[in-house]
Amino acid sequence: MRLSPRTVREIDSPMGATYALLAGRSGERALLDLAQAAPSYPPAAEMIEHVAAVAHEPNGAAYVPAPGLPRLREAFAADLSHGYGSPVGAGQMVVTAGCNQAFCLVAQALTEPGDEVIEVLPYYFNYDMWLRMNGVVPRYLDPGPDLVPTPEAAEALITPRTRAILLVTPGNPSGVTLPPEVLAGFYDVAKRHDIALILDETYRSFRDTAEPAHRLFAEPDWAGTLVSLHSFSKDLAIPGYRVGAVVASPELGREVMKLLDCVAICPPRVGQEAAWAGLTSAREWRRERANEVTEKRRWLETVMADRPGGFELLSCGGFFGWVRHPFAGRGTDEVVRDLVTRYDTLVIPGTAFLPDDRQVFRVSFGNVDRAGLTEFAARLRLMAKDVLG
Repeated sequence: MRLSPRTVREIDSPMGATYALLAGRSGERALLDLAQAAPSYPPAAEMIEHVAAVAHEPNGAAYVPAPGLPRLREAFAADLSHGYGSPVGAGQMVVTAGCNQAFCLVAQALTEPGDEVIEVLPYYFNYDMWLRMNGVVPRYLDPGPDLVPTPEAAEALITPRTRAILLVTPGNPSGVTLPPEVLAGFYDVAKRHDIALILDETYRSFRDTAEPAHRLFAEPDWAGTLVSLHSFSKDLAIPGYRVGAVVASPELGREVMKLLDCVAICPPRVGQEAAWAGLTSAREWRRERANEVTEKRRWLETVMADRPGGFELLSCGGFFGWVRHPFAGRGTDEVVRDLVTRYDTLVIPGTAFLPDDRQVFRVSFGNVDRAGLTEFAARLRLMAKDVLG
């Protein structure tokens, strides 16, 4: 048989490639896994109890309606309306098997081969991979040293083939949270050029404020421009349950459901039931867990403040830190390989998120504690001492 050249030319999953490095680690120390963006805690007890109860129901394993479990959509609509201070309706969302699937379906519904999508550097690798495998051309927007892109720079990249601007905030991998006024500027640009503003808000609960991430849902015709993508994986600690959502116009939702029916029929019921229980019964639990992640972020900033071994924390937020290494003459992939094989520390190289090597790597601090982050800084110092003397 012959395989698709577009797929064959694409890279393998950076996550898989990174975890394959574990086979060569020294094992002299306990493993510090700073690669996977996953919570270190289980779901709330109410969620577990509800899922167990559903499993015993006669229809507990049945399909759910195409747009998603009705009570989940109602609960999520109420959650969004409260969080953004503007009404969002259940009819404006489609439940998906995670945010990755949400993006893939939206991109498929908006683009054809040869079309373009503007991506901010550093990009989320799965999104970039999907676009390329489907013949869509990424146009990269370099945000500069502060990693906050400008609407003006995005507008300069728009061509007749541009179909969307893609933003992830808080960022993966950078952790950078884009201010509401910046998002409003991107919305204005997208609306003016009649293209979509795709906003991945997976980490919206892990910001430094309870204020709305943006005010775009207050725009009277927001659904003609904005596509808001969501995940319950981090917020409710159910990454393996695979449940997310597309919040957009009913017209786009219809096209998303066509595609969803072909690839999954519907997202797993168990994930949707768990998400409903979390949204309706675990609000305080969500707030407490988000505060725990915030404390971890602050501790990472503390242990990295003096640039241990010359490693510099460029940005931090959500679940991530974006770190520059001090070895100008060494490739980042080699540095990351040494970190795991010689120092038992697993991170993701920045080359997975960029078209070139900029001496950076991603740290995910969600699944380690303060002691682990302190040890991380110590291992960076040790590595720099061994390499630089």
